[in-house]
Amino acid sequence: MRTAMLTALTLTTLLAACSRTSPLAGPTAPERLVTGLQNAQGSTVGPAGALFVTEPAAGRVVRIDPQSGAVTTFASGLPLPIVGLGGVMDVAFVDGTGYVLVSLVASDVGGRDAVGLYRVDGTQNFSLVADLGAYAVANPPDTEFFVPTGVPYALEFFEGAFLVSDGHHNRVLRVTRGGEVSVFRSFGNTVPTGLDVMGGTVYMSEAGPVPHEPQTGRVVSFGAGSAPETVVASGARLLVDVEFGRGGTLFALSQGVWDEVEPGSPARPDTGALVRGNQDGTLTVIAGTLDRPTSLEVVGDTAYVVTLGGEVWTVGNVTRPVSGSGGTQ
Repeated sequence: MRTAMLTALTLTTLLAACSRTSPLAGPTAPERLVTGLQNAQGSTVGPAGALFVTEPAAGRVVRIDPQSGAVTTFASGLPLPIVGLGGVMDVAFVDGTGYVLVSLVASDVGGRDAVGLYRVDGTQNFSLVADLGAYAVANPPDTEFFVPTGVPYALEFFEGAFLVSDGHHNRVLRVTRGGEVSVFRSFGNTVPTGLDVMGGTVYMSEAGPVPHEPQTGRVVSFGAGSAPETVVASGARLLVDVEFGRGGTLFALSQGVWDEVEPGSPARPDTGALVRGNQDGTLTVIAGTLDRPTSLEVVGDTAYVVTLGGEVWTVGNVTRPVSGSGGTQ
């Protein structure tokens, strides 16, 4: 899911938005809620139950009404991407304050801004909380890399600090609101992507190394200690996000079949899928042929899927049984 901070009012508002779906039917076909965003990436559920989605190509974060799909600007003027990927990648709220994660804008890729965690102080006002690029340069990973400042990808608040996945440096950083940065967990060449938290456990999706085969698309879990991570589910290509829904149901987002252009490039159009975890560790497709999905929120029994093409789609009744075999990806 990237991140979510829900109040009782938030949950009530979004459940009302989902009431159009039948409680007895299986998952509904995807319906488009929003179109016209620019290179949409991360998302969260924030104040007043609104969806917040990042638009890297516009240097903007937008607020979306989950019922009507109406779009308004929450923040703009953020650093723009220098290469295809990058810019404002994710957004989170803590105590009503917005924070954004910015990647691939530093001098190592031809930019002039800081790769890091920023606090939103106003519609066009931001403060750099932590220079993650400078930290990465001073503390390089053990795995191979060619972008010294890394590619911070997803943002999640956990036990009083932010966790930031870096899909290029293969690790998760811990970042305090005071700007202190440390390595929370390091991995092999697994390409960490989305994050979610359940109690005292962190759940993380992994895209796996190129060519992002299904067997390397995994969801793993770990805590704050040194115990090895646990594989929770696997079997879908290029996993980019993970989210828990009603009743502790695990969902993940597969971007699909890698386009083979270069490391870090997205999947081929219309090959993505929303998948649901099973007790045996497999993943079942509940909505397929999605066009390069990037981020996922699940509220009540409805999933909100953000896509690289600038759209937001809804899938209803996501915790209900899948008609037919469903299949895996």
